[in-house]
Amino acid sequence: MHRSLLRRIVGGFFAWFGFVVFLMIVLGIALRLWFLPTGPAIGDTSVLTLDLTEPLTDGPPTSVWEQALFGTKPSLRQTIETIGMAASDGRVKGMIIHLGSGGFQLAQIQELRDSIAGFRANRKFAYAYAESFGEMGGGTGSYYLATSCDEIWLQPFGVLGLVGLRAEQPFFHDLLDKAGIKATFDHREQYKTAMSMFTDKTMTPAQREETDDLLNSLVGQIVRGIAERRHLVESDVRKLIDQGPFLTDEAIKAGLIDHIGGRDDIYAAARINASGGNRTISIQDYLRAAGSPHRSGPVIAVIDVDGLILPGSTSPAPLAAATAVGADDVADGLREAAADPSVRAILLRINSPGGSAVASETIWEATLPAKKAGKPLVASLGDLGASGGYYIAANADAIVAEPATLTGSIGVVGGKFSIGAMSEKLGINWDSDQVGANADVSAVTRDYTPEGYARLGKLIDDTYAGFKSRVAQGRKFDAVKVEAVAKGRVWTGEEARANGLVDAMGGFDVALDLAKHRAGIDLGSGVTLQPFPKARRTLWSRLVDRSPASDVVALVRPYLEALTLMTAPPGAFAIAPLLIR
Repeated sequence: MHRSLLRRIVGGFFAWFGFVVFLMIVLGIALRLWFLPTGPAIGDTSVLTLDLTEPLTDGPPTSVWEQALFGTKPSLRQTIETIGMAASDGRVKGMIIHLGSGGFQLAQIQELRDSIAGFRANRKFAYAYAESFGEMGGGTGSYYLATSCDEIWLQPFGVLGLVGLRAEQPFFHDLLDKAGIKATFDHREQYKTAMSMFTDKTMTPAQREETDDLLNSLVGQIVRGIAERRHLVESDVRKLIDQGPFLTDEAIKAGLIDHIGGRDDIYAAARINASGGNRTISIQDYLRAAGSPHRSGPVIAVIDVDGLILPGSTSPAPLAAATAVGADDVADGLREAAADPSVRAILLRINSPGGSAVASETIWEATLPAKKAGKPLVASLGDLGASGGYYIAANADAIVAEPATLTGSIGVVGGKFSIGAMSEKLGINWDSDQVGANADVSAVTRDYTPEGYARLGKLIDDTYAGFKSRVAQGRKFDAVKVEAVAKGRVWTGEEARANGLVDAMGGFDVALDLAKHRAGIDLGSGVTLQPFPKARRTLWSRLVDRSPASDVVALVRPYLEALTLMTAPPGAFAIAPLLIR
């Protein structure tokens, strides 16, 4: 009796306490939104300021309230669109870009470089400033981005970490062996090495060949970009890369930067160049004051595929909230857009390393209604549009990628981890019973039987053939040409275009122009970009993204994604989580 009363009292207290906390959270959100500043007005001689010291997300645009509530920055797409608006705004005279080590992927950098070039083409200046470009190293990408500006300023005692690119990957074979875990995988073909980090101790010859080619292609793009903007000879840029990192005075003498100075110095120089204007405005405030673009005109549907492609609908799980996309969500968006009479064209934005074979086929099939409806379908590849990411783009009327986009990887890998030896070490005994000779084919307590491994191989053969047939159908390739660009090989966008896998070089804006052109919309006219399907992310998933744990997850995300693939049926499409920096 007393215990029951105590439980009711304690339960009632925590229910009341939880309700009060909930009300406080709701009240805090309401107050923050109520007092959300509109931002300063845009002056007649304004200078736009852009903080690119941290990477931008490649997903859908973030709303003004989300930026205020969670402290998020505009997305990559929003940033580029806002720069485009400012380029045609006579009140904006120039732009100051604050850089650091950045952490941007090269394809993102190239999209930003193109937008800055467009800004400067309208007779506006762009200055880049950094306390340091990557300290002792890791500043190559940020400096490559800075070279798109008219002037580069470096803080006294800063370092220019122009050192080139390095690719590295951990291998867990010996760790798994010590733990008693066996990784058994099969793949098609030799370049499909997504799971070699579990099955091998070092890079395979094919993987090293592929990595060498990728690095050479990417460094070549960087060298050409730096040489063009800094008026240097490409061979001299390569020599300079081998001499880095540089102290400030060394960077000045080498012609890599223009000025040594602090933040106040560059702001003073910008005010003078802006005809004495003393008003700077951040890109967030400018976006609030000017309003979002693409809000009127013919409708173009935009469907984002940002992250690992998995079956079903995306759930707001902590590790998957920002790294995975549900095939059903994307397929629903494609079908809704195809059936909507107001939609003139569909733009599929892809930033994905791949995922489940079944999920990729689900999305590919959903591209067919757009074809039947006669609506142009254009795919825009971000930093990654590889493996399953390329599979879902293959049926598009046009594919657009940046020169540094990692794409292709037309191949398949499948298998499983078995923990029989680890169980024995831990003193765990497993017992089982089954009906069906291959009922244990996916069991994690034992390795494949010879018959089970043979069935896995046949499944992978069939899936690989299906992947190639989808590419052949979409790209109008014959079997010989498909096989030549397949074998699991990853290509840069530049190489992919030479091999016929990509149609045009550029970012989202280039893909948008292609969609408008194919839909018969004048390139100079406005359009309404309508996301499909409706946003399904919950407040919980957004809170997870902004939690401190999300920063930890980001460090190991490529490997979590690789492990996540193992929950899918055998026959997965993915590229290896190779870290290039």
